[in-house]
Amino acid sequence: MRKLLAVALLVAIGLAAGLYYFVSQGFSTRTAPGAMESYLATRIRDWSMPAQYKIRNPVECSQESVGEGLAHWADHCSTCHANTGNGETMLGKTMYPRPPDMRRDESQRKTDGELYYIIKNGVRLSGMPAFGEPGDADTDSWKLVCFIRHLPQLSSQEEQRMKKLNPKTPDELEEERQEEEFLNGGTPAAHEEHHHQH
Repeated sequence: MRKLLAVALLVAIGLAAGLYYFVSQGFSTRTAPGAMESYLATRIRDWSMPAQYKIRNPVECSQESVGEGLAHWADHCSTCHANTGNGETMLGKTMYPRPPDMRRDESQRKTDGELYYIIKNGVRLSGMPAFGEPGDADTDSWKLVCFIRHLPQLSSQEEQRMKKLNPKTPDELEEERQEEEFLNGGTPAAHEEHHHQH
């Protein structure tokens, strides 16, 4: 009976300490999570991974597959994860928990199936959404896994290619249009000034 009371007391103290931590820290996404919080969040995520996803990629990670994964990453993932996978973006820096650095061992040690599962199902209580329809074995997500494996060797030429594929704001699109017009012999600034005078 005393052992049971001692365990209950330890659990109560642990819960009280955890509650105090969150109340004192608040729920702002601006501060980085502490070591204990990061550890617990990572362990809970890993424990929740179904065993059948510890599998190898059924898609051959050819140069073509990696290239298609690169294009998909640049268009859909870079906003939070950055082109390089380091998570150092305006959104990534303010998310809670922060997007992991996909080039590091902690991410690269995951099985292909675990990475695929995260892409397909997202991660609760984080900014990671689920992509694609549940249950479908889409090759795009497997090609993303190929690209994630390639991230530690990403070249500067590939980064430049990705910049052209990143989502653009309306202002950025207009700026690109004006640059293209200027390079093709037009004078967009003068044209716009003339247009506003009428």
